[in-house]
Amino acid sequence: MMKRFFITIAFCLAAISLVNAQELANFQRGGGRVVSPDIQGDSVTFNFRADYATQVKLSGSWMPNPYGGTVDMVRGANNVWSVKLPLPSPEIYTYNFVVDGVSVNDPQNILVQRDGTRFLNMLIVPGERTANYVEANQRGTVSHPWYDSKVLGINRRLTVYTPYGYENNPKKKYPVLYLLHGAGGDEEAWISMGRTAQILDNLIEKGLAEPMIVVMPNGNANQQAAVTLNIPNAPQQQMDRNALQSLPEAERMRRQNGYVVSLCEEIVPFIEKNFRVIAKPEARAIAGLSMGGGHTITASNMYPEMFDYICPLSAAGSSTAEQVATLKKAGVKLYFLACGDADFLFEGSKTLDKTLTEQGLDHIFYVSDGGHVWANWRLYLNTFAPMLFK
Repeated sequence: MMKRFFITIAFCLAAISLVNAQELANFQRGGGRVVSPDIQGDSVTFNFRADYATQVKLSGSWMPNPYGGTVDMVRGANNVWSVKLPLPSPEIYTYNFVVDGVSVNDPQNILVQRDGTRFLNMLIVPGERTANYVEANQRGTVSHPWYDSKVLGINRRLTVYTPYGYENNPKKKYPVLYLLHGAGGDEEAWISMGRTAQILDNLIEKGLAEPMIVVMPNGNANQQAAVTLNIPNAPQQQMDRNALQSLPEAERMRRQNGYVVSLCEEIVPFIEKNFRVIAKPEARAIAGLSMGGGHTITASNMYPEMFDYICPLSAAGSSTAEQVATLKKAGVKLYFLACGDADFLFEGSKTLDKTLTEQGLDHIFYVSDGGHVWANWRLYLNTFAPMLFK
């Protein structure tokens, strides 16, 4: 019996070694493991093994035409295709290979981000701008609680970041930033593409930002959760336009902005019940990009006394003079408006800046280079987060 036991153990170990050997073979077939991307000094080399390809190209978001431009790769030893390029300026870029006309990801690069239904490889170029985009030494926790929305009629998923030390200090309460995504995103967008956890971890660890909770809801009113969970969308019920226009203004606003109502009347109370937070306006901030910037403006207009920190980013929305005057009366502590000078929404941001100025609401208009891109939204979060709750 004992002999049979040892024979069985030996057989299992041999099987495991064969599996490991096969896994190694997947990386080493044809000789040596391929490294990609390979940053050396002021250059970066992309490598891709494709035994039977006749043409391989590289497409990258740093290129002059980020939506279709490519550079040719050259076949080398062991059918490894390569191209060496000057290292772009510090930022997070995405890229892919085009193999005989088919877009494929880099199998050697474990760094990916999800943009809707697309998973894209990341190239993180080190430098001052990206210093807070990589992992810190003290890391917070990202969780995905669910809440029931009576307003929208569905069970919905949130993404919540709690800072390092949250679990170990049951008496400490924290301020909250409600961080909203743009069109095409979901409750994972700011974590995946915005690097929220890394940015907050680094800022907090360096003492540059107050420890805070960050709540990232799903801004698509018919979605229960991100598309990766494969949960069908709820049918959208739209009220007849004439019937909608016949309603009093306050009720019409509620009907037209169900998600914002759910955010302020359901998500905020849910967070304040289930997390250790400071449930006061001076401990609440709201920010969002593009569509989420519009939601940010709408939420601050509909609930002017709820958030003391308001940060519309590349926002698709505006406020009237009366609404801005109401915010000023409510005592907003920070109004941080940001947009890229090449953004298609820049003129709208300039108009909002003008209205804020005319109404005497003290604010910051942060203008950056570039357009409607995550490079800007990461920069904005990294810039305004240290200003919150001070």
